[in-house]
Amino acid sequence: MANDPICGMYVEEKNTSLMSEKEGKKYYFCSTTCKIQFERPEKEMKALKTALLVSWPITAVIAVLTYALHMGYGNYLMLLLASAVQFYSGRRFYAGILDAIRNRSANMDTLIAMGTTAAWAYSAAITIFPTLFPAGGVYFDTSTMIISLILTGTYLQRLAESRASNAISALVSMQPKTAHRVLGSKVIDVPIESIKPGDALLVRPGEKIPTDSVVIHGVSSADESMITGESMPVTKKAGDKVTGGTVNSSGSLRVKALKVGDDTTLAQIISIVRGAASSKVPIQRLADQVSSYFVPVVVLVGIFAALGWYFLGGVGTGTAVLIFVSVLIIACPCALGIATPAALLVSSGRAAKEGILIKSGEALQTASKVDTVVLDKTGTLTKGRPEVTKIIALSRYSEKDVLRFAAAAERNSEHVLGKAITEKAKRYGIRLQFPRKFSYKQGSGVAATDKSGNRIAAGNRDMFTMAQLRHVEKDISKLEKEGNTAIIVGVNGSVAGLIALADALKEGSKSAITALQGSGKEVWLITGDNECVAGSIANKLGISNVIASAKPGDKMRKIEQLQKSGKTVAMVGDGVNDAPALTKADLGIAIGAGTEVAMQAGSIILVRNRVHDALTALELGRLTMRKIRQNLFWAFGYNTVLIPVAAGALIPLFTVSVYNVLPMLAALAMAFSSVTVVGNSLLLARPRPL
Repeated sequence: MANDPICGMYVEEKNTSLMSEKEGKKYYFCSTTCKIQFERPEKEMKALKTALLVSWPITAVIAVLTYALHMGYGNYLMLLLASAVQFYSGRRFYAGILDAIRNRSANMDTLIAMGTTAAWAYSAAITIFPTLFPAGGVYFDTSTMIISLILTGTYLQRLAESRASNAISALVSMQPKTAHRVLGSKVIDVPIESIKPGDALLVRPGEKIPTDSVVIHGVSSADESMITGESMPVTKKAGDKVTGGTVNSSGSLRVKALKVGDDTTLAQIISIVRGAASSKVPIQRLADQVSSYFVPVVVLVGIFAALGWYFLGGVGTGTAVLIFVSVLIIACPCALGIATPAALLVSSGRAAKEGILIKSGEALQTASKVDTVVLDKTGTLTKGRPEVTKIIALSRYSEKDVLRFAAAAERNSEHVLGKAITEKAKRYGIRLQFPRKFSYKQGSGVAATDKSGNRIAAGNRDMFTMAQLRHVEKDISKLEKEGNTAIIVGVNGSVAGLIALADALKEGSKSAITALQGSGKEVWLITGDNECVAGSIANKLGISNVIASAKPGDKMRKIEQLQKSGKTVAMVGDGVNDAPALTKADLGIAIGAGTEVAMQAGSIILVRNRVHDALTALELGRLTMRKIRQNLFWAFGYNTVLIPVAAGALIPLFTVSVYNVLPMLAALAMAFSSVTVVGNSLLLARPRPL
């Protein structure tokens, strides 16, 4: 079974012909009205406005005729006016009944149509056949007021829902419509749909980048805030990748298209956000089960209540009709149906703005239960690339001298440590020169002769004799205990200095770990690095639970062990070796800059590549589930309390006169309950830190 994504009603897929497909996913509807609202919301809003423009003025006139003016032919005039409201403004409810009959299931429109028709038909019978009901009063004001109030509530709900889907709309609006294709010396404007991978495109300043591409010429900066949430523009030059939909801020760029259509980052983000908003969470199953039996049960309650008070309570026919009407109107399960989808829609949109992609509603529910977080090190807590952390100069050399000699030796090296040293030298303003001679010793280091004739060696202990290292061994050991890799730099047969390199912590890793622990989460660091490196990183971050030299299977087994001890585990990682653990964990959180395998395995993707966003995702899960519980409590509580009231619980206290206003109050309460649920969900979008 499925849920109508608009009203939330339970729909049997095999019985309904009302189906729509969007981005490869099928959606089922209880009525044509809901289907139109899903496919063409602007058309539905226009129809709602028109219906309201008809119903409210007529309702006002009928109210005046009922309570202020007593004309001889007033009932006939009210019948004519009320019929316009009943069958024009209220025609959507009758269309819903026809859909329900075709689909062999009841929907929300069934209750509204049956209730208002009962009030209108009874009043029409009194008007046309007054001799059969000599003392009967008409209830045209009741039927028209109910329809007007329900349509108003629906209109307000649609407005609230449009606010809730603003994040998705903003993402969709980012998709450019045209692109400038470069063909030789010509630039031709073409529809974005015609772009193919490999096409050369021109992107002018201020324009949106048409599709995921790589820069082949030019330097500029790109505003990627809508994708990553980062406010600062990112510099782009030849060889850098750019994301479709982001804005080219300054210079012109020539790019080569890499991905198009549904394969682009933006299209996948939109698909993920929409999928999460329309998905189910386990807590919704109770609401689904209740909804599937709700309408027929309510109709029976209304019939028994009306007949019971008529035969046993001695109320008149008119009051019995109003009891039936009140029960049907007050019990419409709109709030119950939208309690979960509304919260998921808002939270998935809020998450997208924070640079967090949530693949399903179930991931949010799991996030709210997580009590243990397992973290990979490389690429998750650290930057994933070595950086120079310290330079120790010996003898007569300065730190800049040591770095200059090492960079000269590493100039021809492709090793990751060598690249880190040359990058550091560039930032120092050192002009890099190619050495006269160069040799590489596998697993040990490099040797070179610079243009001044200096013989330089840079590497580990194997490049030097014990005598050369005697005075620096303590410094080397200390650097290694701190989690660094020590590069020894020798010049003309003596050690000139040491360069320490380490995979530096990402900015915010320390505060993220502190916040996770402060929220009561048990934090584990499980890494493939050796004990010295793992221990050093753990000490810096304040993590006491550490497992070093862990293979992919070891990570997975540790998560399984934690789960068996009753823990709900979230795994945060970015590499191929993290994929098994991400899949095994109750909640897999993939760092967005990581591998595609890890991103496929994760239930939540952190686009901004910040571990602090994992904490944000867990907190958003907690807040979302709190909103869903509040919504369900309101929806269940509303029906539990008010159905008995509508069925006559107040008659002993206020006599049957309570039904002079109760049907209208029922319609008002029904509309208010739906707006309340959507409004409560919208609180998740408030711009406050998570």
